[in-house]
Amino acid sequence: MSAIDSLPPLREVIASHQLSARKSLGQNFLLDLNLTAKIARQAGDLSQCDVLEIGPGPGGLTRGLLSEGARRVLAVEKDTRCIPALQEIAAAYPGRLDILNGDALEIDPLTHLTPPIRVAANLPYNIGTELLVRWLTPNDWPPFWQSLTLMFQREVAERIVARPGSKAYGRLAILAQWRAEARIVLSLPPGAFTPPPKVSSAVVHLTALPAPRYPADANVLSRVVAAAFNQRRKMLRAALKGVSPDIEERLLAAGINPTERAEQVSLEAFCNLARQIATS
Repeated sequence: MSAIDSLPPLREVIASHQLSARKSLGQNFLLDLNLTAKIARQAGDLSQCDVLEIGPGPGGLTRGLLSEGARRVLAVEKDTRCIPALQEIAAAYPGRLDILNGDALEIDPLTHLTPPIRVAANLPYNIGTELLVRWLTPNDWPPFWQSLTLMFQREVAERIVARPGSKAYGRLAILAQWRAEARIVLSLPPGAFTPPPKVSSAVVHLTALPAPRYPADANVLSRVVAAAFNQRRKMLRAALKGVSPDIEERLLAAGINPTERAEQVSLEAFCNLARQIATS
């Protein structure tokens, strides 16, 4: 394995700082720096961008982003044990790495970033989906980010890119594809991580569209698809009866058969339904 910078291999970094991945924090460390650099390249040309990284751990992807030319990286890390290792990276890349010790769900990283901004992260498993939904559903669009390059469990990645009629199709597919182009760009086996997770992983790249594919209110659409897929075995008129008192009329007005199930309904139809409910 060739070196991507003058810093020690990650195994030495982990040993010297006595780091071990904590299940409670959703941590699985990637130790192959060639692989982390490959993931960084999936984010595209970063030379004119600030990059937000969530959960850098000992800094494998951080080093990949910097070595691939990121203008600046903001690394948000909750685990204080990892901060000294990240500070060593900051010293090796003067002025290009800022470290923020805190919970990604509670802080506002935008006060530390200058557009254009891209997000690249091996997201902690326990907060990855929640962060993605937040990034996809701001009230205003376009969002603060140009693209998201994110690692998930393979099952979650497949849900993001799923099409209607498939078993994986659901809330994540609709919210992701409504406002972004989403594709799986890399697959990783459990053995790539320390400790190895029980499932495979995949990197998803999402590019923000200039405008949503179809008009809809983000909050209403989120509420509708959450209710629809929470009871996906039910007909929509039953699954959505709590969303609107005249849901059958709203479904028909949106061009949806009330006896259909959620996985049969297209993104466009769900957006039509969200508009119908928003006007009720």
